[in-house]
Amino acid sequence: MEEIRKTPLWQIIMVASIAAGIQFGWALQLSLLTPYVQTLGVPHQWASFIWLCGPLSGLIVQPIVGYNSDRCTSKFGRRRPFIAGGGVFIALAVFLIGFAKDIGYMAGDSLVTTTKPRAVAVFVVGFWVLDVANNMLQGPCRAFLADLSNGDHKMMRISNGFFAFFMALGNVLGYAAGAYSNMHKLLPFTKTTACDITCANLKTCFLVDIILLIIVLTTSILTVKEIPITLDDLDSGDESKSSKSAFIQFITNMVAAIRTFKKPMWVLMLVTGLNWVAWFPFILFDTDWMGKEVYGGTADGSAHQVSVYEAGVRAGAIGLMINSAVLAVFSVGIEPLGRLIGGVKRVWGGVNLILAIGLGLTVLITKKAEHWRATGGFDEHSLPLPPGNIKAAALSVFGVLGLPLSVTFSVPFALASIYSSSSGGGQGLSLGILNLAIVIPQMFVSVVSGQLDGLFGGGNLAAFVMGAIAAVITVPLALFVLPNTPKQMPLNLPIGGGH
Repeated sequence: MEEIRKTPLWQIIMVASIAAGIQFGWALQLSLLTPYVQTLGVPHQWASFIWLCGPLSGLIVQPIVGYNSDRCTSKFGRRRPFIAGGGVFIALAVFLIGFAKDIGYMAGDSLVTTTKPRAVAVFVVGFWVLDVANNMLQGPCRAFLADLSNGDHKMMRISNGFFAFFMALGNVLGYAAGAYSNMHKLLPFTKTTACDITCANLKTCFLVDIILLIIVLTTSILTVKEIPITLDDLDSGDESKSSKSAFIQFITNMVAAIRTFKKPMWVLMLVTGLNWVAWFPFILFDTDWMGKEVYGGTADGSAHQVSVYEAGVRAGAIGLMINSAVLAVFSVGIEPLGRLIGGVKRVWGGVNLILAIGLGLTVLITKKAEHWRATGGFDEHSLPLPPGNIKAAALSVFGVLGLPLSVTFSVPFALASIYSSSSGGGQGLSLGILNLAIVIPQMFVSVVSGQLDGLFGGGNLAAFVMGAIAAVITVPLALFVLPNTPKQMPLNLPIGGGH
């Protein structure tokens, strides 16, 4: 039997560290951009439609990138060219988002009107480019980790655990930056005529993100090498020489891959899809929920209401930082916990029950905050910040939800890699197809959350309740329907550092 090449753990860690650079920008996007886009004049119920660009780009981009990275014959390797290209586009995108108000003002936006159409246009373009670039970068990173695991199931789970750990680290840094109200003082030039302190803080955070991304990408690409492949190495060498276009080849291979999926992959996609119906409402509106429902402010009210809302958004960013710290700790413990209780699918089912309970608690916390405001006799000019018990309860929900999020960021991808390697499928294409089970639910949530907002009189609770119901459904599916992973002889791969 041919001996499997053992990849030093330090190489796994170096590639996984790219997730920190990706997620720093995502953390800023998730914590600050829904409130920020409302300052450009986009109503709350329409803000979710802007987030459609992420799922749409993932639906199209990640399978195509995954397929082409499987077949890339560049002398630099299969995955690294896509990783480098994605990094360049992320830098361009966050620049456009951060400077949207300045560009809009230079193009003719008024400083006194609520709606700033040119800034909105620049923001949306940057937002779309950012999501395309994230999909272009993240899929090949995970596929690169699967390549480095050399078919070993344990190493696949460990590598995805490290990827989740660095995602959490990037989240902590991003949310901490977003919660710091004086971030703009690091780069004073960011405050301009069109860009106030809140905008300058966002702009500074994104410029820091560009620097961090350059550091982790450059370090990883230069230190971890790939062995280039040739056309002769491809499974379908004859097809590569045919007259069919690359796009037709991609569609043909994707349809063929989907048709050959066995039950494990279909069940995995079902559980993953419902899991993201549960998660995406909270991911979209968590800081808005803190500013609006918990703190009682508004993004477009009086100066005092806006101040209270912004305080709530910053508190939400702190909550997300706590969430990410829990995610980081738990992500490296998923593998041993799975061994302890009989498999990662039991871990997944258990934490999804925690997710359902956490989302349900947002309703109770909101009602408690509303009761406190109603009985306090406050008006829009005298509303204080909520008492400590309400803030502590809300922040506790953020922290507890770090447990299921760590599993969401690692286990589905590890299982997809395992199922793919067991059936002989390409890692890039298989992970790209799994992404369909993520982006299609996100599209659904983006469309219906605004409608739920209007139907139930505004706010975020209706979407959170929908997420809680979806999370409950995933529990028996993960525990009893999702198949166990194929048995594999232990390879005793090293857990220590590079050698």
